[in-house]
Amino acid sequence: MMGLMAEETRTVRKPAVPETSTPLTTPTAPPAWAVRLVIVGIVLAALNLRPAITSLGALLEEVRDGLGMSGGVAGLLTSVPPLCFAVFGATAPRLARRFGPGAVVCAGMTAITAGLLIRPYIGSTAGFLAASALALMGIALSNVLMPVIVKRWFPDRVGSMTGLYSMALALGTAVAAAVAVPVTGALGGHWQSGLAVWAVLAGIAVLPWLPLVRERVPAPVPVPGAEAGPRLRIARSRTAWALAVFFGLQATAAYITMGWMPQIFRDAGVPAGTAGVLLAVTMVMGVPLAFVIPRVASRLPHQGPIVLVLGACGLAGYAGLYLAPATGAWAWAVLLGIANCAFPLALTMVGMRARTGPGVAQLSAFAQSTGYLLSIPGPLLVGVLYQRSGGWGVPIALMAALMLPQMAVGFLAGRDRIVEDEAH
Repeated sequence: MMGLMAEETRTVRKPAVPETSTPLTTPTAPPAWAVRLVIVGIVLAALNLRPAITSLGALLEEVRDGLGMSGGVAGLLTSVPPLCFAVFGATAPRLARRFGPGAVVCAGMTAITAGLLIRPYIGSTAGFLAASALALMGIALSNVLMPVIVKRWFPDRVGSMTGLYSMALALGTAVAAAVAVPVTGALGGHWQSGLAVWAVLAGIAVLPWLPLVRERVPAPVPVPGAEAGPRLRIARSRTAWALAVFFGLQATAAYITMGWMPQIFRDAGVPAGTAGVLLAVTMVMGVPLAFVIPRVASRLPHQGPIVLVLGACGLAGYAGLYLAPATGAWAWAVLLGIANCAFPLALTMVGMRARTGPGVAQLSAFAQSTGYLLSIPGPLLVGVLYQRSGGWGVPIALMAALMLPQMAVGFLAGRDRIVEDEAH
């Protein structure tokens, strides 16, 4: 009798192990069509995370003339992206918990479509800024949740899917910079059409997410970071602050480059179409280096030497822009493209400077939110200096000067330290 009861107990309890472990991995296997849709959706979403910025950079002179913008207002326009990323990106985790990551990304793509379609035809500087903020809100939400979706749907292929996502992001960035001017010419030479056309690509990116939102297809694993964990006093960590400042300074350089580099080349006598292609060259450098730099950095106990190499490339590029912007334009574009690869290095160091998953999440949130806030004044200040000085000498000197503290704090952030130890 007791043996029978024991056998029944074993029979009842035997499924308990898979029932408790399965929800952490594959609670319900999603259908193959959903997996394929997610892959298509990730690629299309990534393609739309930068064209709103780089297409505007290539046509900034025409936009300024059309709307009567001053240099200071144009600088404010180039500061809007990091502001939106800092403000709206912080709301993405809460929205994802309430509505689901797929639904929020779908809404983000819709916001990008609406903002890109409205802003060229709204007819005022204030309206242009507001519509740009709408598009950038969609980018901010999607930007934060793309890695979450990759981890959630492809836990065993995070590296390959992140590589696919990164390549699509770099491709969208480069293509928009390269073809913005030729496409505008093909559409009759109106900058409004040249900017609005990117709403078509964003609208296409909405489509793969609609069935996922409607069907509420279960993903293989829960959203990373949803589980509660002990909160670190992250602001007590010197390494966390070094990473935050490093992230902010590299973001400052990146958004100054995306917003102003085509104008620097155009003012030096480079044709508008060529200036857009030069920006595309700078952006496309991130495609191969985004794979190489994290792998090299993860094998080194100290990532400071990589920071110094990237910074040296940036200083050389700025020196070239100051001394001979048109003569060596292609070389300066390549050098600044290498320097801008501080972004994947910063993300790599975030993962290496924390010991636990919750620690990485808290460090990433602190470094990125603080960093984006720090990066806001840079593009605006460049626009003001350009207008006041009447040339690019002073703004380029500022860019080079900012590279020095970026190298210093990046070197400190690259030391073999753990934020959990410092925060406690």
